[in-house]
Amino acid sequence: MSFCTWDHIEPADALSKCRWLVWLTPRTWALKTKPFSIAIIGGGITGLVFATSLLKHNVPFVIYESASQFGEIGAGVGFEPTTVETMRLIDPRIKEGFLQCNKGNKTIPVAKEPPKWFTVRVGDKQISSDGCGVYRSDGQKIALGEPLFDIPARSGSRGGVHRAHLLDQIVKLVPQEYVRFSKRLIDITKVGNGSSDAVLHFLDGSSAQHTAVVGCDGIKSRVRHLILEESLAKPRYSGKYAYRGLIPMSKAIVLAGEYAAEGSQMHIGHSGHVLTFPIANGAILNVVAFSSSAEWTSDKWVIPATREKMQSDYANWIPEVQSIIANLEHPDVWALFDHPPSLTYFKAQPRICLLGDAAHATTPHQGSGAGMCVEDCFILGELLGDTACADDIEKVFSAYESVRLERTSKLVETSREAGKLWECEGPKGSDLGALERDAITRMNWIWDYDIREDLSRARALLAKT
Repeated sequence: MSFCTWDHIEPADALSKCRWLVWLTPRTWALKTKPFSIAIIGGGITGLVFATSLLKHNVPFVIYESASQFGEIGAGVGFEPTTVETMRLIDPRIKEGFLQCNKGNKTIPVAKEPPKWFTVRVGDKQISSDGCGVYRSDGQKIALGEPLFDIPARSGSRGGVHRAHLLDQIVKLVPQEYVRFSKRLIDITKVGNGSSDAVLHFLDGSSAQHTAVVGCDGIKSRVRHLILEESLAKPRYSGKYAYRGLIPMSKAIVLAGEYAAEGSQMHIGHSGHVLTFPIANGAILNVVAFSSSAEWTSDKWVIPATREKMQSDYANWIPEVQSIIANLEHPDVWALFDHPPSLTYFKAQPRICLLGDAAHATTPHQGSGAGMCVEDCFILGELLGDTACADDIEKVFSAYESVRLERTSKLVETSREAGKLWECEGPKGSDLGALERDAITRMNWIWDYDIREDLSRARALLAKT
């Protein structure tokens, strides 16, 4: 790759390429500041982590957030060691913020006990031949609700946090002068002067010009709709929905037992499964209870839950699960959508790229959607940090896509498979031995991964261009 430098740019061109400076503060006028600017669409966790990566490399940017302030939808989110290490690679302060949110959770194994991703238990009486117990893979019969097997995790910093709490930590890393609130994107057009710059058009009638646009605007991404045909841009219903709610941990222990505070639990059943894990430094139990339906008829993706429907969905489940479900505080029902496979994550004219859920929104059944977003931020941030001028950004987007599309697309499809596995709907049905063999190795390709190798691959691709 032949990188551009300021020496290759005529004074008039340099002035044209630097119009974005009017947005920035004097401290960004350092000699090493990149001669291009990035518009980040979306100020959620992904947009802010990506912004932090750009700050490290002196890449000018502006975040355009449609809401009037920062905020995250949802409650708990989990991260495994491979993602936490990627946070550190982007900026050690992101990892520190995660640990600050996670410090009270009981996710550190005791003594020499290996770490666990989830402890799997049978919660649905229909899986038991006698309605009372099931057999472990070693032939021992156990009561319903007792530990069936553990899905091993990897050693290192890991655990669940409240999304809003993590967002609050990352917000501290991004100066407010880089953010524009109440900016809902309507369209992106190309500058009409022969440049490949992008002009962003907002609902309030304003516009802005940048060298390139990165869409971090989530599963309902407007940016995605601007670069992909409708059939690929539109999210698809997965056949699953989830009740989400919180319970104070002191109350959860009374309802389900001490194990509720000890780590992540998964109760499996026919066409449903229930996840619980501690968040908010161990003070709150996050609950996600999944169920199935062929269609989602509401035009809203999140609706208030009714106690009657919740109790009906888990009528055949053990009392501990029923008690947890019945005591959720302010529960909502979330329809679970994902994205169909995409052939590309970027557009060249004007320069637009998709990142995180805007590129590859997934169901949560393998707990890695947010982690993949962080990985995206690292790869694209590092590649832009290597870049010397605007003319090379299209090549950067292409290299990013080359190392990210296959991995992230695989997550979307295997997550759908996992949703069926946990609910005894897949090829293995309710064969608990087969389910265990699948579960204990299913996450290996996600976790046993060194993102620095993919960064090296991307850099090698750029070196050939």
